[in-house]
Amino acid sequence: MASLSSRHYTLVFALIMSCLMSLLMSGVITFINTGLDAGFPLRWLRAWLVAWVVAFPLVSFIAPLAHRLTRRFVQAKEL
Repeated sequence: MASLSSRHYTLVFALIMSCLMSLLMSGVITFINTGLDAGFPLRWLRAWLVAWVVAFPLVSFIAPLAHRLTRRFVQAKEL
């Protein structure tokens, strides 16, 4: 499998994180709001597309900040 340069880490992280989180959250919220019936998969897909369009730029912007804050709170163990 080909790998990308480490300079693409934040973008790839944002893509994966935004896809997974928006998929899971839109599914849960769609289920809670509308229930599970024959139209659920299409409603979920529509909700996910809207959520992902919002989530990807937000995660792209917020991920570096979250990494910096995490490094402040979590110290690496020294051997």
